[in-house]
Order: sequence, then structure tokens, then C-alpha cells
Amino acid sequence: MKRIIIAIGLLAASGLMAQAATLDTVKQRGTLVCGVSIGFAGFSTPDSQGNYKGLDVDYCRALAAGVLGDASKVRYVALTAQNRFTALQSGEIDVLYRNSTQTYLRGATLGLRQGPVNFYDGQGFVVRADAGVKDLKSLNGATVCVAQGTTHEVTLGDYGRANGIEWKPLVFDRTDTMYQTFFGGRCDAMTQDASALAGAITTAASNPADYTVLPQTISKEPLGPFTRNGDDVWTDIIAWLHYGLIEAEELGVTAANAEQMAKSNVPAIQRLLGTSGELGSRLGLDNKWMLQAIKAGGNYGEIFERNVGKASPLKLDRGLNATWAKGGLMYALPFK
Repeated sequence: MKRIIIAIGLLAASGLMAQAATLDTVKQRGTLVCGVSIGFAGFSTPDSQGNYKGLDVDYCRALAAGVLGDASKVRYVALTAQNRFTALQSGEIDVLYRNSTQTYLRGATLGLRQGPVNFYDGQGFVVRADAGVKDLKSLNGATVCVAQGTTHEVTLGDYGRANGIEWKPLVFDRTDTMYQTFFGGRCDAMTQDASALAGAITTAASNPADYTVLPQTISKEPLGPFTRNGDDVWTDIIAWLHYGLIEAEELGVTAANAEQMAKSNVPAIQRLLGTSGELGSRLGLDNKWMLQAIKAGGNYGEIFERNVGKASPLKLDRGLNATWAKGGLMYALPFK
């Protein structure tokens, strides 16, 4: 009996160690290692000094601020579609924030956990504005640039077979090379997430007015973070960071007013910002971790608008990424 109890105790202890592994590692290292894309405008793009900016980058900064108290303590690892999941599986990065689509097979076969969706997208197509292409059937027989190792490559084939459209895929292992090829005129169309196409036109086309994104999308592309299986505390932190940023938008808490709002007598705001409830300590964090995260870059609405919304070069509508109260799908689980 004693051996059984000891064995159960050892299993429980090892489970707790696995659950807290990444959080402990990040705290001991003093730096968050965040996996991002090599360059997607609006999501993660390095400037001329190598400083990353974008929606995914702001999530990395918010996470570092919440866990380490300093949004600047992030090391960004630029990953391709081919090596992004391997980098997380091997422990090279602590979390993957690289506009990656969440799917059944990725959730069931990679040994990874899929976090809450932080951007709802769909696979679209960009063509030259003077090509006379009005719909996808007009692309029958067309050469289509597509990135290797993405859901777009699979969906392109699926959609073509289901709708009697024969594309000629031209596959690339790097998105920057794909952009150069498409805007150089070698492909009739390019397919990717609609948001990424808008960014590509803005940043990679010599004359953005020469190109148009077709209104039709052929898939659902729910984008969000990935963590490792068996690391439950860290996975919970990633999830609640997202919910906290949504909750902040719902409650009117911004980067500019977060300190003042922490003095509010509204219970929901008190719990979110850590002045009551001691919710942070349940995850091994400071109770004011979300206060620090929000101060780093604002609530979800601020992050969206600054990077991909009307205040950005992409000028995307909120659409499905609006909060539930405004007709969108963004919905925070209650902080209580």
C-alpha cells in the first residue's frame, strides 16, 4: 500500500512539475522566447532596426509584461510554416504566436495545445486589378502562388477538386520569396489568409493600387497561439491573457487608463486588474499581472486597431473580430 501511495505521489509531483515547467523556465531565464512569423504585415514584422511589431508581437509583449513585469523582455524567433511547430515541440520557443490556423489534426497529432482564437480569418486570393478576374471560376487553369506547409496549400487542392477548378500551384517555403514571385508577375494569383494578403499588398507591392483581393474566401482560418501538451499552467496563462484583453475592452480598460481604473469600485474591474480576488496567484503570477499586460499595449481593441484595423495601413474592419456585444465572436470568459 505504501508503495502505491508513494507511486501516486511521485506521479502527481511529476505532473505538477510538467504543468509549471514553462512558467518556471521563463521566470528563471528572465526572458520570454516567443515564436513569430518571418514577416507578416500587421502580425509580426521587424523594422529596419530589427524591432518586431504587429498583433502577434503585442500578445508576446503583453505576456512578458504579465509574467515578468516588463514587456521588453521578449526574444523573438522568426519561424517559417515548416519549422514553427517543431520549434515549439523541441522547446526552442516558449509559445507560438505565429498566425497559425487551429485545426482538428493539429490539435490531435502534434502534441500541442491550441489556445483561444485571437483572430478570425479566411483564405482569400489576390490578383492584378487589370486581369479581369471577378470570381474564383475565372482562375481555372491559373498559376497560383501558395506557401508550403500551410492549410492554404491543402485547402487550395480541396476546393479545386470540389468545384471543378484546375489550379497550377507554385509552392514556396518562404513567404517573402512567394511575395517577390507574385508581384514579379510569375503567378496569376496568390492565396493566403485574407488579412495577410492585405498586408502583402501594402508592404510588398510596388504599386498597391495595381492589385485587388477577391471578395470570396474558401475556408475558415481561426488563428491563435499554441503551447505544449502537459504544460497546463502555462496553457492556462496563455488562454487567460487573451480573455483578459477581451474583458478589458468590454469594461473600457485601456493602456492609458488602466492605473486609474484599478481604483474602480466595480467588482469585475477589480478582479481583472488584481485589486481583489487574488486570481493571479492561482496561476503562479502577481495578482496585478493583467494590469501590467494591459498597460503594455492596451486591450484587444487597441491591439487590433493599431496593427490591422482602421488606424493601420491594412485598414481591416473588425468583422468577426469584434466583441460579441457588437456582433463579433470575441467573448471573454468571466474573471471570477
